[in-house]
This record gives sequence, C-alpha cells and structure tokens, in this order.
Amino acid sequence: MPHKQYAVIGIGRFGSSVATSLSKLGFDVLAIDSDEHKVQDIANFVTHAVTADSTDEEALRALGLRNFDVVVVAIGADIQASILTTLILKELGVPQLIVKAQNDLHGKVLNKIGADKVVFPERDMGQRVAHHLISPNILEYIELSNDYSIVELKAPKFAVGKNLKQLDIRAEYKCNVLAIKTGNELNISPYADDVIKENDVLVIVGRSEHLADLELDYADS
Repeated sequence: MPHKQYAVIGIGRFGSSVATSLSKLGFDVLAIDSDEHKVQDIANFVTHAVTADSTDEEALRALGLRNFDVVVVAIGADIQASILTTLILKELGVPQLIVKAQNDLHGKVLNKIGADKVVFPERDMGQRVAHHLISPNILEYIELSNDYSIVELKAPKFAVGKNLKQLDIRAEYKCNVLAIKTGNELNISPYADDVIKENDVLVIVGRSEHLADLELDYADS
C-alpha cells in the first residue's frame, strides 16, 4: 500500500486523538492549530506541527494541503471556522476531506459543501476514525487496554475460499480470530478448517501493534 500523508486541522481532544493514532500506525501526519500551545504539546507525537489560521486560504495553500491524501478538519466549537475551512480545502482540491460536526445541522451543511465524510465525535472516537482512514475494510475498532484491541475486519478478496488454517493469522500476526460473522450468523470460536466466504466479517483480537500490521496488509485488498 502506498505511504499516505494525513493532515489534521484542530488539535482538541478529538483532533489530537486522530493525529496521534495515525502517527502511531506509522503514517506522516501534519497537525495544524491556531493555538501555539496546542501545537507545541503535540509536536513530539506527529511528523510536523504548525501554527496557522485555517480560515486563511493563503496559509493553507502555503502548507501544500492539496498534496495530502486525506485532511481531517477537527475544529471544535467554532462552526463558522469549520465550514469556512472546509470550503477552502475543497477549492484547493484536497482528495479526501473528513470533517467533524458539532450537530446534525452542522453535518448537513458540511455534506452540502462537499465534505467526503462527516463524523460526530460522540459516535466516532478519534482512534476508530484513524483506523477507518487507513483501511476501508475495518468496520469496527475497540481498544480493550493500552496494549490490546479488537477489530472487525471485512474479509479481503484474497481470504475468500481459504480456511483459517491457510490464512494462519495467529502465526503471521500473533492475533486470534474470535469469531466469523456470516450475514446475521455469528460463529464463535471457529475451527481451523472453517472456510471464509465473500462478505464475511472476521472478529480479531491481539496486541495493538500486531493488529496494525494486519490492518496494513489487509487494506485495499
């Protein structure tokens, strides 16, 4: 998978969670905020951190944001700044624009002006959004502790028709398949010879760094 670049604008709790999660997964992350203190706080956890006014078109243009694969607008309470920033980024030609909404009305406006995806922090933890960004196959991501997590992963094409023994996720990634979802049916503690079918969902548990390797290998597959 090509190495993607992400920019996160607005380094509040949500924005910093997305930025640090992507950074931990090994991606280049540019963090942007108008508050110099927030920028200093996150500087050691991301690739680059800059102080800038995201409602200033020239400032965003100078940062080369059109060259980033994904830009996340995570601006807090200032709905006007969120909308204006989104408009500017669309005009700059950002390939994929993910924007945090405060409420349903704000979300509707963001959809109308061209946001590719609108997220609501109450429903989408920053870390979960980060995992969705790097792998469209990831349907759910749950952090169990600082070290362990569970992912729901849509079976990639190369896995269809193979059984769990052939995939050998335990040996390859040190992760365990807890269950296989087929439609509305849930196969708990599947056997090694259980075959993966198209549209199956694998429920996998493991250390977070091992799951990150698995996500990258299974992304875009």
